[in-house]
Amino acid sequence: MLPGWLSLVAVLLVLALIPVGVKWLQRRLVSGDVAGSVVRSKVVSVVAVGPRQHVVTVEVGSAQEVVQLVLGVTPQSISCLHQLATPAGEPEMPVAPVAGSVISAR
Repeated sequence: MLPGWLSLVAVLLVLALIPVGVKWLQRRLVSGDVAGSVVRSKVVSVVAVGPRQHVVTVEVGSAQEVVQLVLGVTPQSISCLHQLATPAGEPEMPVAPVAGSVISAR
């Protein structure tokens, strides 16, 4: 049997290594690259509709399937207003913001 102080050091060492092990497991189990398809996200446009309210269009998805989400963003919540499926091969149209108007990207 180990002396009391050596047991205490061993327990403290194990406790100190737990966060390192959890971080390692998170990186191994939850990665952005699932079965070779990288999930990406991109903000397409942001339109202010009030002092602290915005309508944000975001593209999310993998290289095979891209989805555009139209989100209503307030300080208290984020709501999905609309969802558009976008073919992956479709070229992106440049979006030029115009003051005071809502822009339809597609």
